[in-house]
Amino acid sequence: MNSAMVEILLVEDEPNIADGIIFNLEAESYRVIHCQSAEEALKELPLHNFSLLVLDIMLPGMDGLKLCRQLRASGSDLPILMLTARGDEDDRVAGLSEGADDYLTKPFSLKEFLLRVKGLLRRSQGIRTASQTYTFGANRVDLTERRALTHNGELELTELEVKMLTLFFSREGRILSRGELLQSVWGMKPNTETRTLDNFIVRLRKYFELNPAKPLHFQTVRGRGYRFVRGGDFEGN
Repeated sequence: MNSAMVEILLVEDEPNIADGIIFNLEAESYRVIHCQSAEEALKELPLHNFSLLVLDIMLPGMDGLKLCRQLRASGSDLPILMLTARGDEDDRVAGLSEGADDYLTKPFSLKEFLLRVKGLLRRSQGIRTASQTYTFGANRVDLTERRALTHNGELELTELEVKMLTLFFSREGRILSRGELLQSVWGMKPNTETRTLDNFIVRLRKYFELNPAKPLHFQTVRGRGYRFVRGGDFEGN
C-alpha cells in the first residue's frame, strides 16, 4: 500500500503520546487526523476514507471500547489498533472481543508501533484486494481489473473512475461533500470552483443508471454533495 494514500485516525487524549505518534506516522508519509475523544472521532469518521483507526481505551466521555463496539455494530470493517496503559490479560481480551484487530500496551516502542501499523495495513489491503467486485442494480464492477459489466455492455474503467467508485463503495449510503471528492479523487483544494466533479457524476450515471435523469445509485443530496446506494428510491437528481 502506498503510504502517501493512507489516512489514519488517531484517537488519543494524552498530548505527549499523540505528538510522538503523529510525528512518526507523518515521517512514514501517512496522513494523520487526530481526535482527543471518541465523540470527536465519530464526527470525523464520515468525512474521510480512513485506512486505520489507532484508538486509546481510556478516553474522556465515551471510552475506546464503546467506540470500537459501536463501529463494529454499524458494520464497519475499519482496522483498529487499540492502545492502553492497562496491561492485564482481561483488558486485552476485552479490547479484542469488542472487535479490535490488534492491541498495544503503553509504554511501547515507536518501532514496534510502526510495525503493528504496517502489518494491519498490509492485511487489510490483502483482504480488500481479494474482494474488489461490487454488484448493484444491473451492474457488476471489478475494481481490481478495472472493468464493469452494465446494462450498456462491458466497460473498461479509467484510473480516476476506479478511484471515485472505490470511494463511493467504501462509504455506501454516506454523503460525500464536493470538497471531499475533489480533494480525494483529483487532489484539488476543497473550495475549488470547477465543473469537473459534476461532469464526472454525469458520466457515472450514463454508465450505471437505467435512467440517468432519475438516478437510483449515484444520488445528489442538494446543498451537501453526493452519495452512492446499491438500490432504493430516488432522492435527488
